[in-house]
Order: sequence, then C-alpha cells, then structure tokens
Amino acid sequence: MDAFSWYAAETNHPSKNCMNKAVPLCSLTNLQLRFLCPTDLPEVRALCQDWFPIDYPYTWYEDITSNPRFYSLAAVYEGIIIGLIVAEIKSYFKLNREDKDILAASFGKSCCVGYILSLGVSEKHRRNGIASLLLENLVSHLTAPENSHCKAIFLHVLTVNSVAIHFYEHRHFRLHSFLPYYYSINGKSKDGFTYVLYINGGHSPWGVYDYVKYGCGLLYQLDLCAWVTARLRGALAWLWPGMRRIVVENTTALITH
Repeated sequence: MDAFSWYAAETNHPSKNCMNKAVPLCSLTNLQLRFLCPTDLPEVRALCQDWFPIDYPYTWYEDITSNPRFYSLAAVYEGIIIGLIVAEIKSYFKLNREDKDILAASFGKSCCVGYILSLGVSEKHRRNGIASLLLENLVSHLTAPENSHCKAIFLHVLTVNSVAIHFYEHRHFRLHSFLPYYYSINGKSKDGFTYVLYINGGHSPWGVYDYVKYGCGLLYQLDLCAWVTARLRGALAWLWPGMRRIVVENTTALITH
C-alpha cells in the first residue's frame, strides 16, 4: 500500500528513543512487533522496492531505520520482516500546502498530526490482519495521553489503489481531498487522494452546517429549550391574573354598554 510520493525532511516529533521503546508481543503465533534499527536497512529497502512503485532515496531508508522522529514499526515472523508501518508526527505549521486544510484553524499552530508514510505487508502474508495490527499500534500510540496534541492521522494514496482505499475506509479513515497529478511514477503523473482519521477531538474546518449542528448539540446538552419553557410558564403564571382581570372588565363593559 502506497502512502507517500516523496520524502519530506521537515518534521517535529516528540523527543523519544523509538528504538529502545518496548513493544509487546502480538497475539498471533510467532509474530513479533519491534521498532526498526540501522541493521534492518538492506532488508527494509528490498521490501519497499518490491511493495511500492515509489523510488525512495537511500537517505530515506537511513532515516526511517535510525532517526527517532520516525515511528517505524516492523512485524517480524521467524526472524524475517514481513510487514512495516512508517509514520511521523508533524507540526501543523510545517505541513505541505496541500495538507494545510486538514485541521480547523481553531486548533492553532501548536497542534500536530500523524502522517503515515508507508504501510505494507509481504504478499504471501497478507490477509492475516498484520496491516491492521500495525495500524492499530500506531493509532494507540497517537491517542495516548502524552500525544493528546496530535489531532489527526492522514496519508496519501493513489486513486487507483482500491485495495488500500478499502483498507483505510474500513478503519474509519475518510476521504478528505483529491490531488490531481500528485504522484510521479516512472515518469508519468498519477492522481492521489488524501485520507484522514481524526483523533483526540480533532476535526476538519467547519462549514455552516457544522456550526448549526454544534449549536444544536449545545442546546440539547444544556437543555435550553426546557429552561426557556419553564421561564415562559413562570412569566405567564405571573401575568395571567392581571390579564384575566382586564379581559373580565372589558367583557363587562361591553355587556353593560
């Protein structure tokens, strides 16, 4: 599954040493999750060249296997890497222009987003839940209390990659934008999509409908309608004796006349 068309150097990852952080064993027999290390570079490069149509530069492999700003998690079976996910936490104000509208401006420039660069599984090991396991681990990491400033996870995908699109949509990612001629593959331009999963209270820029919906939700939560009704009833109870007296007096005057 492809997610990224070129290597972006600008990132803003929380200070942590991914390589030394423990990852628990998954429930699948003989399958283990661990973070990439520099010695994995040749193996990872061979896998990515087999999986993806994108020709990543060598420096990209050096970074994802050694730089702690990347969340590079591998699924290892019998000592061999059969799947991996590579992501980074990027500061909102460092996003590329085409990604600036992922979050509402109200969140400010201090928030971050998670960006999935790559997610893939060896062909003979696909449809065993490995990609889901890797993605779930990333989502769990980015929804932990220490990452509450991260408001979305997003990725880019080829419009013709229906398998990847179905995979992400089934896991609650939603189509955000169409990117014409976003990819360059073998000298040919290809269209892409941006898919987003909002987390930790994040959301996209709002339109009129969203503000109306939000306002109605507040009214419901505050039970404002019941409050207004109670006040109107109180006002009528206070006004009614006087109104009744005026009506009676006017009616008597008409009869007498």
